[in-house]
Amino acid sequence: MVTQSRPYAARLDIDYPDKLDRFTTFFRLLWVIPAAIVVSLLGGGLWFATMLLIVFRVKYPRWWFDFSRELARYGARVGAYFGLLTDDYPSTTDEQRVHIEIDYPDVENDLHRWLPLVKWLLALPHYFVLFFLFVGAIFVWVGAWFAILVTGNYPRGMFDYMVGVGRWSLRVEAYAYLMVTDEYPPFSLK
Repeated sequence: MVTQSRPYAARLDIDYPDKLDRFTTFFRLLWVIPAAIVVSLLGGGLWFATMLLIVFRVKYPRWWFDFSRELARYGARVGAYFGLLTDDYPSTTDEQRVHIEIDYPDVENDLHRWLPLVKWLLALPHYFVLFFLFVGAIFVWVGAWFAILVTGNYPRGMFDYMVGVGRWSLRVEAYAYLMVTDEYPPFSLK
């Protein structure tokens, strides 16, 4: 077994909530719609433009990276809100309880110029596994929804599973779409 000496280029952690609001949990599917629309509209062609910058210019401008990172952070806050992991309506600026770190790449030394053309394809095994993890997350979400409505608490095992799926998804996003690393994402919820 190989141990990783340094952390992966994209890291996610979400603070476990002491108590969750039953009222906002009940209406979560409706209240998340505006934030989900914003994330889907902004994220559309960003990965394609990033790929072109790396392949043809061998550059990843800092301002471009900062925008991509902040959009990924906002998307994670929307995902955490939708996943019932937090009651905080997703902020476009504040970190809230969702902590994401994404390392800025040294394009000339750390990224292969032509790899962005096939990263989405190389990530196919992850898409396959993530599909089943997301199916499991749907069942966990429903169970957590009922648990929160009854007790006001998110069962810790369910919470850890949902955060793990989000963490895995972020690592794949960092590899295939944000293109901040050429290191293949680990198959792990941790």
